[in-house]
Amino acid sequence: MKRVLLSWSSGKDSAWALHILRQRGDVVVVGLLTTFNEAAGRVAMHAVRRELVEAQAKETGLPLWPILLPWPSTNDIYESRMQEAIDRARREGVTHIAFGDLFLEDIRAYRERQLAGTGIEPLFPLWGTPADTPGLTREMLAAGLRAVLTCVDPKQLDPRFVGRAFDSELLADLPSGVDPCGERGEFHTFCWAGPMFAAPITVRVGEVIFRDGFWFVDVIQPHRESPMSPSMADR
Repeated sequence: MKRVLLSWSSGKDSAWALHILRQRGDVVVVGLLTTFNEAAGRVAMHAVRRELVEAQAKETGLPLWPILLPWPSTNDIYESRMQEAIDRARREGVTHIAFGDLFLEDIRAYRERQLAGTGIEPLFPLWGTPADTPGLTREMLAAGLRAVLTCVDPKQLDPRFVGRAFDSELLADLPSGVDPCGERGEFHTFCWAGPMFAAPITVRVGEVIFRDGFWFVDVIQPHRESPMSPSMADR
């Protein structure tokens, strides 16, 4: 059996990767690996609060493996912290780290370089081509996956999409040049329901801010109402 640690962004693709991995007979997923901005307590780029990722982990029944990065950070710091996680994974018998990447060859090559020579292999359970993503989104929604757009790159997508539900209406409204999964960075999501969770996570969308060239929306659990300051969306 492959003992797999899953790279977990809090978004729909990593959530769907978990669902797919759990249907395989040769895999056991042992944890969720997530990178956090240590100062803000949020997922990089997605700007999702750590407590929401902890809620996701609880509903998957898997332990969260946080990687904490200072702000500002550098790629050298990121790679050093990632290496620490890889070393721990190897000590604990992990054989593979899985990623929810879909078709970007440069990202895949970077993952492969990171793991080369570590004794841990990369796994890409969703890998395909740009032509596959429309069907993938329909498959996700048909299975009950639910998500919200937490970040939008206004250079690629109208800022009015931030905070919208990831659903068939949104897919119909996306411009033709935008990948339906946002694989080129057009948007990022927070997944709050689907077959990978024991129960949905109750959330609402809150404050919208513009920072560092991106639009972000704060996703909030109803019992936690503290506002999002601009620094909280730092990557």
